[in-house]
Amino acid sequence: MVAENSSVTQFVLAGLTDQPGLQRPLFFLFLGIYVFTVVGNLGLITLIGLNSSLHTPMYFFLFNLSFIDLCYSCVFTPKMLNDLVAENIISYKGCMTQLFFFCFFVNSECYVLVSMAYDRYVAICNPLLYMVTMSPQVCSLLMFGSYVVGFAGAMAHTGRMLRLTFCNSNIIDHYLCEVLPLLQLSCTSTHVNELVFFIVVGLVITTASISIFISYALILSNILRIPSAEGRSKAFSTCGSHIVAVALFFGSGAFTYLTTSFPGSMDQSKYASVFYTNVVPMLNPLIYSLRNKDVKLALGKTLKRVLF
Repeated sequence: MVAENSSVTQFVLAGLTDQPGLQRPLFFLFLGIYVFTVVGNLGLITLIGLNSSLHTPMYFFLFNLSFIDLCYSCVFTPKMLNDLVAENIISYKGCMTQLFFFCFFVNSECYVLVSMAYDRYVAICNPLLYMVTMSPQVCSLLMFGSYVVGFAGAMAHTGRMLRLTFCNSNIIDHYLCEVLPLLQLSCTSTHVNELVFFIVVGLVITTASISIFISYALILSNILRIPSAEGRSKAFSTCGSHIVAVALFFGSGAFTYLTTSFPGSMDQSKYASVFYTNVVPMLNPLIYSLRNKDVKLALGKTLKRVLF
Protein backbone atom coordinates (compact mmCIF):
# COMPACT_ATOMS: atom_id res chain seq x y z
CA MET A 1 0.00 0.00 0.00
CA VAL A 2 2.38 2.66 -1.28
CA ALA A 3 1.30 5.30 -3.76
CA GLU A 4 2.65 4.90 -7.28
CA ASN A 5 5.77 7.04 -7.92
CA SER A 6 5.80 8.12 -4.27
CA SER A 7 9.21 8.34 -2.61
CA VAL A 8 7.74 8.80 0.88
CA THR A 9 7.51 5.54 2.85
CA GLN A 10 6.82 7.09 6.26
CA PHE A 11 5.48 10.29 7.77
CA VAL A 12 6.38 12.34 10.83
CA LEU A 13 3.43 13.49 12.95
CA ALA A 14 4.16 17.01 14.26
CA GLY A 15 1.72 16.50 17.14
CA LEU A 16 0.09 19.23 19.21
CA THR A 17 3.29 20.97 20.28
CA ASP A 18 7.03 20.94 19.63
CA GLN A 19 7.84 22.25 23.12
CA PRO A 20 9.51 19.47 25.16
CA GLY A 21 8.33 20.96 28.45
CA LEU A 22 4.67 20.49 27.48
CA GLN A 23 4.89 16.98 26.09
CA ARG A 24 4.98 15.07 29.38
CA PRO A 25 2.05 17.00 30.96
CA LEU A 26 0.08 16.49 27.73
CA PHE A 27 0.92 12.77 27.83
CA PHE A 28 -0.61 12.37 31.30
CA LEU A 29 -3.61 14.57 30.37
CA PHE A 30 -4.47 12.55 27.26
CA LEU A 31 -3.68 9.26 29.00
CA GLY A 32 -6.28 10.17 31.64
CA ILE A 33 -8.80 11.09 28.94
CA TYR A 34 -8.11 7.85 27.06
CA VAL A 35 -8.45 5.65 30.15
CA PHE A 36 -11.70 7.40 31.08
CA THR A 37 -12.97 6.98 27.49
CA VAL A 38 -12.16 3.27 27.35
CA VAL A 39 -13.53 2.51 30.83
CA GLY A 40 -16.67 4.63 30.33
CA ASN A 41 -17.63 3.31 26.91
CA LEU A 42 -16.63 -0.29 27.62
CA GLY A 43 -18.57 -0.11 30.88
CA LEU A 44 -21.68 1.19 29.12
CA ILE A 45 -21.39 -1.50 26.42
CA THR A 46 -21.07 -4.20 29.10
CA LEU A 47 -23.93 -2.77 31.17
CA ILE A 48 -26.31 -2.69 28.20
CA GLY A 49 -25.29 -6.18 27.13
CA LEU A 50 -25.78 -7.72 30.58
CA ASN A 51 -29.12 -6.13 31.51
CA SER A 52 -32.24 -7.24 29.68
CA SER A 53 -34.06 -4.13 30.97
CA LEU A 54 -31.79 -2.08 28.65
CA HIS A 55 -32.49 -4.21 25.57
CA THR A 56 -34.63 -1.50 23.96
CA PRO A 57 -34.15 0.51 20.73
CA MET A 58 -32.77 3.54 22.57
CA TYR A 59 -30.08 1.53 24.31
CA PHE A 60 -29.34 -0.46 21.16
CA PHE A 61 -28.34 2.83 19.51
CA LEU A 62 -26.44 3.91 22.62
CA PHE A 63 -24.59 0.56 22.56
CA ASN A 64 -23.46 1.30 18.99
CA LEU A 65 -22.54 4.89 19.84
CA SER A 66 -20.31 3.69 22.70
CA PHE A 67 -18.78 1.03 20.44
CA ILE A 68 -17.92 3.64 17.80
CA ASP A 69 -16.51 6.09 20.36
CA LEU A 70 -14.36 3.32 21.83
CA CYS A 71 -13.09 2.18 18.43
CA TYR A 72 -12.20 5.53 16.95
CA SER A 73 -10.45 6.61 20.15
CA CYS A 74 -8.33 3.46 19.83
CA VAL A 75 -7.54 4.28 16.19
CA PHE A 76 -5.28 7.23 16.99
CA THR A 77 -4.95 7.89 20.75
CA PRO A 78 -2.37 5.13 21.52
CA LYS A 79 -0.20 6.45 18.68
CA MET A 80 -0.75 10.02 19.86
CA LEU A 81 0.38 9.08 23.39
CA ASN A 82 3.43 7.26 22.06
CA ASP A 83 4.42 10.28 19.96
CA LEU A 84 4.45 12.50 23.06
CA VAL A 85 7.17 10.41 24.73
CA ALA A 86 8.92 8.62 21.85
CA GLU A 87 9.49 8.88 18.10
CA ASN A 88 6.54 10.31 16.20
CA ILE A 89 6.97 8.34 12.97
CA ILE A 90 4.17 6.47 11.20
CA SER A 91 4.54 4.32 8.09
CA TYR A 92 2.73 5.15 4.85
CA LYS A 93 0.60 2.02 5.23
CA GLY A 94 -0.12 2.82 8.89
CA CYS A 95 -1.10 6.39 8.00
CA MET A 96 -3.56 5.32 5.28
CA THR A 97 -5.04 2.68 7.60
CA GLN A 98 -5.47 5.23 10.38
CA LEU A 99 -7.08 7.67 7.93
CA PHE A 100 -9.56 5.05 6.71
CA PHE A 101 -10.73 3.90 10.13
CA PHE A 102 -10.86 7.44 11.53
CA CYS A 103 -13.11 8.58 8.64
CA PHE A 104 -15.19 5.39 8.90
CA PHE A 105 -16.00 5.77 12.59
CA VAL A 106 -16.55 9.56 12.51
CA ASN A 107 -18.94 9.36 9.54
CA SER A 108 -20.75 6.40 11.13
CA GLU A 109 -21.20 8.31 14.39
CA CYS A 110 -22.94 11.14 12.55
CA TYR A 111 -25.66 8.81 11.34
CA VAL A 112 -25.94 6.90 14.60
CA LEU A 113 -26.84 10.26 16.14
CA VAL A 114 -29.42 10.74 13.35
CA SER A 115 -30.90 7.32 14.15
CA MET A 116 -31.07 8.25 17.83
CA ALA A 117 -32.92 11.48 16.94
CA TYR A 118 -35.43 9.48 14.89
CA ASP A 119 -35.85 7.08 17.82
CA ARG A 120 -36.67 9.99 20.16
CA TYR A 121 -39.12 11.39 17.59
CA VAL A 122 -41.04 8.10 17.43
CA ALA A 123 -40.95 7.68 21.24
CA ILE A 124 -42.43 11.12 21.88
CA CYS A 125 -44.68 11.70 18.85
CA ASN A 126 -45.97 8.14 18.36
CA PRO A 127 -45.55 6.40 21.73
CA LEU A 128 -48.30 3.83 21.16
CA LEU A 129 -46.62 2.61 17.97
CA TYR A 130 -43.07 2.89 19.30
CA MET A 131 -42.22 -0.81 19.65
CA VAL A 132 -43.85 -1.58 16.30
CA THR A 133 -42.14 1.26 14.43
CA MET A 134 -38.74 0.72 16.08
CA SER A 135 -38.72 -3.04 15.57
CA PRO A 136 -35.42 -4.97 15.79
CA GLN A 137 -35.36 -5.14 11.98
CA VAL A 138 -35.76 -1.36 11.62
CA CYS A 139 -33.09 -0.67 14.27
CA SER A 140 -30.66 -3.08 12.61
CA LEU A 141 -31.34 -1.50 9.22
CA LEU A 142 -30.67 1.98 10.59
CA MET A 143 -27.36 0.83 12.09
CA PHE A 144 -26.38 -1.01 8.92
CA GLY A 145 -27.08 2.17 6.93
CA SER A 146 -24.93 4.21 9.34
CA TYR A 147 -21.98 1.87 8.89
CA VAL A 148 -22.44 1.75 5.11
CA VAL A 149 -22.35 5.56 4.93
CA GLY A 150 -19.25 5.55 7.13
CA PHE A 151 -17.57 2.97 4.89
CA ALA A 152 -18.45 4.87 1.70
CA GLY A 153 -17.07 8.14 3.09
CA ALA A 154 -13.88 6.47 4.31
CA MET A 155 -13.36 4.76 0.94
CA ALA A 156 -13.84 8.05 -0.91
CA HIS A 157 -11.23 9.88 1.21
CA THR A 158 -8.70 7.05 1.42
CA GLY A 159 -9.11 5.96 -2.21
CA ARG A 160 -8.35 9.45 -3.47
CA MET A 161 -5.44 9.83 -1.03
CA LEU A 162 -3.80 6.65 -2.35
CA ARG A 163 -3.69 8.23 -5.83
CA LEU A 164 -1.52 11.14 -4.67
CA THR A 165 2.26 11.26 -4.86
CA PHE A 166 4.29 12.32 -1.81
CA CYS A 167 7.90 13.16 -2.62
CA ASN A 168 9.03 16.21 -0.67
CA SER A 169 8.17 17.00 2.96
CA ASN A 170 6.81 14.13 5.03
CA ILE A 171 5.92 16.13 8.18
CA ILE A 172 2.17 16.07 8.87
CA ASP A 173 1.12 19.15 10.82
CA HIS A 174 -1.27 17.19 13.02
CA TYR A 175 -1.39 14.50 15.70
CA LEU A 176 -3.13 12.03 13.36
CA CYS A 177 -3.35 11.29 9.64
CA GLU A 178 -6.12 13.69 8.64
CA VAL A 179 -7.21 14.52 5.09
CA LEU A 180 -6.35 18.24 4.85
CA PRO A 181 -2.88 18.09 6.50
CA LEU A 182 -1.98 15.19 4.18
CA LEU A 183 -3.12 17.12 1.10
CA GLN A 184 -0.62 19.86 1.95
CA LEU A 185 2.24 17.38 1.43
CA SER A 186 1.25 16.15 -2.01
CA CYS A 187 3.51 16.79 -5.02
CA THR A 188 0.60 16.35 -7.42
CA SER A 189 -2.66 18.24 -7.87
CA THR A 190 -5.09 17.86 -4.99
CA HIS A 191 -8.03 19.59 -6.68
CA VAL A 192 -10.12 16.40 -7.00
CA ASN A 193 -9.27 15.36 -3.43
CA GLU A 194 -10.35 18.73 -2.06
CA LEU A 195 -13.56 18.53 -4.08
CA VAL A 196 -14.27 15.02 -2.76
CA PHE A 197 -13.48 16.13 0.79
CA PHE A 198 -15.86 19.09 0.81
CA ILE A 199 -18.61 17.14 -1.00
CA VAL A 200 -18.43 14.19 1.42
CA VAL A 201 -18.07 16.31 4.58
CA GLY A 202 -20.72 18.74 3.33
CA LEU A 203 -23.21 15.96 2.54
CA VAL A 204 -22.61 14.14 5.82
CA ILE A 205 -22.91 17.25 8.01
CA THR A 206 -25.79 18.79 6.01
CA THR A 207 -27.99 15.68 5.71
CA ALA A 208 -27.33 14.65 9.32
CA SER A 209 -27.98 18.15 10.67
CA ILE A 210 -31.17 18.64 8.65
CA SER A 211 -32.49 15.20 9.69
CA ILE A 212 -31.82 15.90 13.37
CA PHE A 213 -33.29 19.41 13.11
CA ILE A 214 -36.50 18.12 11.51
CA SER A 215 -36.81 15.39 14.15
CA TYR A 216 -36.47 17.86 17.01
CA ALA A 217 -38.72 20.44 15.36
CA LEU A 218 -41.47 17.81 15.26
CA ILE A 219 -40.64 16.72 18.82
CA LEU A 220 -40.84 20.32 20.08
CA SER A 221 -44.13 20.88 18.28
CA ASN A 222 -45.55 17.77 19.91
CA ILE A 223 -44.21 18.62 23.39
CA LEU A 224 -45.72 22.11 23.30
CA ARG A 225 -49.14 20.54 22.79
CA ILE A 226 -48.85 18.52 26.01
CA PRO A 227 -51.21 20.23 28.51
CA SER A 228 -49.37 19.48 31.78
CA ALA A 229 -46.01 20.99 32.77
CA GLU A 230 -44.98 17.65 34.26
CA GLY A 231 -45.67 15.89 30.96
CA ARG A 232 -43.64 18.47 29.02
CA SER A 233 -40.76 18.19 31.48
CA LYS A 234 -40.73 14.40 31.23
CA ALA A 235 -40.76 14.55 27.44
CA PHE A 236 -37.90 17.06 27.37
CA SER A 237 -35.85 14.91 29.77
CA THR A 238 -36.02 11.89 27.44
CA CYS A 239 -34.15 13.73 24.69
CA GLY A 240 -31.99 16.16 26.71
CA SER A 241 -28.93 13.89 26.76
CA HIS A 242 -29.07 13.36 23.02
CA ILE A 243 -29.35 17.10 22.33
CA VAL A 244 -26.20 17.73 24.40
CA ALA A 245 -24.30 14.93 22.61
CA VAL A 246 -25.36 16.23 19.17
CA ALA A 247 -24.42 19.82 20.04
CA LEU A 248 -20.96 18.78 21.26
CA PHE A 249 -20.15 16.49 18.34
CA PHE A 250 -21.53 18.53 15.45
CA GLY A 251 -20.59 21.88 16.98
CA SER A 252 -16.93 20.99 17.49
CA GLY A 253 -16.71 19.11 14.19
CA ALA A 254 -18.26 21.93 12.19
CA PHE A 255 -16.00 24.51 13.85
CA THR A 256 -12.94 22.39 13.05
CA TYR A 257 -13.66 22.06 9.34
CA LEU A 258 -15.35 25.39 8.66
CA THR A 259 -12.34 27.33 10.00
CA THR A 260 -9.93 25.62 7.57
CA SER A 261 -10.73 28.21 4.89
CA PHE A 262 -9.28 31.08 6.94
CA PRO A 263 -5.59 32.06 6.67
CA GLY A 264 -3.39 30.45 9.31
CA SER A 265 -6.31 28.37 10.53
CA MET A 266 -4.65 24.93 10.37
CA ASP A 267 -3.20 25.20 13.88
CA GLN A 268 -6.54 26.44 15.22
CA SER A 269 -8.32 23.57 13.47
CA LYS A 270 -5.83 21.06 14.91
CA TYR A 271 -6.44 22.25 18.48
CA ALA A 272 -10.21 22.38 17.96
CA SER A 273 -10.23 18.80 16.64
CA VAL A 274 -8.97 17.61 20.05
CA PHE A 275 -12.43 18.32 21.39
CA TYR A 276 -14.41 16.05 19.07
CA THR A 277 -11.69 13.37 18.76
CA ASN A 278 -10.72 13.09 22.44
CA VAL A 279 -13.13 14.93 24.70
CA VAL A 280 -16.53 14.05 23.16
CA PRO A 281 -15.98 10.24 23.30
CA MET A 282 -15.04 10.66 26.97
CA LEU A 283 -18.13 12.76 27.77
CA ASN A 284 -20.76 10.64 25.98
CA PRO A 285 -20.91 7.88 28.65
CA LEU A 286 -21.31 10.59 31.33
CA ILE A 287 -23.98 12.45 29.36
CA TYR A 288 -26.07 9.32 28.87
CA SER A 289 -25.67 7.88 32.37
CA LEU A 290 -25.57 10.67 34.97
CA ARG A 291 -29.20 11.72 34.45
CA ASN A 292 -30.46 8.34 33.28
CA LYS A 293 -32.48 6.43 35.88
CA ASP A 294 -32.52 3.22 33.83
CA VAL A 295 -28.73 3.13 33.56
CA LYS A 296 -28.28 3.93 37.26
CA LEU A 297 -30.75 1.18 38.23
CA ALA A 298 -29.08 -1.35 35.92
CA LEU A 299 -25.66 -0.39 37.28
CA GLY A 300 -26.87 -0.92 40.85
CA LYS A 301 -28.29 -4.36 40.03
CA THR A 302 -25.12 -5.38 38.19
CA LEU A 303 -22.87 -4.30 41.05
CA LYS A 304 -25.02 -6.25 43.54
CA ARG A 305 -24.76 -9.38 41.39
CA VAL A 306 -20.99 -9.02 41.05
CA LEU A 307 -20.19 -8.04 44.65
CA PHE A 308 -22.74 -10.12 46.50
